[in-house]
Amino acid sequence: MSELRVGFIGLGNMGGRMTGSLLRGGVDVLGFDAQQANLDASGATAAASGAQVTRESDVVLLSLPNSRIVEAVVLGDDGVLANVHEGQVVVDLSTAAPASTRAIAEKLAAKGAHYLDAGISGGAAAAEKGTLTLMVGGDADALERIQPVLAHIATTVVHMGASGSGHVTKLLNNFLNAVALSATAEVMVAGKKAGLDLDALLEVLNASSGVNFATLNRFPKIVHGDYLKGGLTNTLMMKDVQLYTELIADLGVAGLHASGPVAAFGLAIASGRADEISNTVVDAIGDVSGGVRLHLPLPGADTAPVDAAAPAAEEGNR
Repeated sequence: MSELRVGFIGLGNMGGRMTGSLLRGGVDVLGFDAQQANLDASGATAAASGAQVTRESDVVLLSLPNSRIVEAVVLGDDGVLANVHEGQVVVDLSTAAPASTRAIAEKLAAKGAHYLDAGISGGAAAAEKGTLTLMVGGDADALERIQPVLAHIATTVVHMGASGSGHVTKLLNNFLNAVALSATAEVMVAGKKAGLDLDALLEVLNASSGVNFATLNRFPKIVHGDYLKGGLTNTLMMKDVQLYTELIADLGVAGLHASGPVAAFGLAIASGRADEISNTVVDAIGDVSGGVRLHLPLPGADTAPVDAAAPAAEEGNR
């Protein structure tokens, strides 16, 4: 197989890291980002526009914030659609609305090109190391053809089915991620206020039925003040939860658990943390729980924490 020419549009938090993995793997990347600083930092060969990236690439990778921006980049004047060529593969690594994805795929198919929706999991750390998980919808043969490119950014690539199925899978995964993160944040704040050793609490949770990605990978760092900056922001987490609620409404599935993460990440956004990593949701919950920070002493901690199981002294005297 001849070497595929690779282009990348969207070189921000995740796209820039994936571009780095491609470059370290010996893949030349022609890149474009609306922010010059992102383009400069990525190390990619700079293109003047997304149109140039599309014209001069066999595989075009997209990593963009939401469906509105994906649609503008792909369907806009002199965008990707206007410049695709027959046999080209466009891979959307964004988290996007499946209905929008399917509509774009149909338009590219009419011009003989393939549009794969490839949801990603693993966060900034995995993007940096090239160990992401990809959940891909679209033509299986097109996916097989570009596997040598994807191998530089992902260690697990799963074909989920027809167009849109990759982004459906991503929304399902991200909703569980949002539930686990927001619920664990609440539990950890409660553990702090109850006077528990948080390392010991995590040891128990990770050996028990409450174990989840947040207890395993996030909070062992957060309890010592490392919020793992560089990952999904509170705004983007809220966007993904909202896309999930739209999806299940379309499917006719009862949505019984969305209120928790909507409230938690809404609180984080309202408290001025919109563009901070979603792990800071624990500080938003801590703020309204008496100013709690997991890695700091409790406010007024010169006295022992209250035993939540014991009646308050005042009540005992009534």
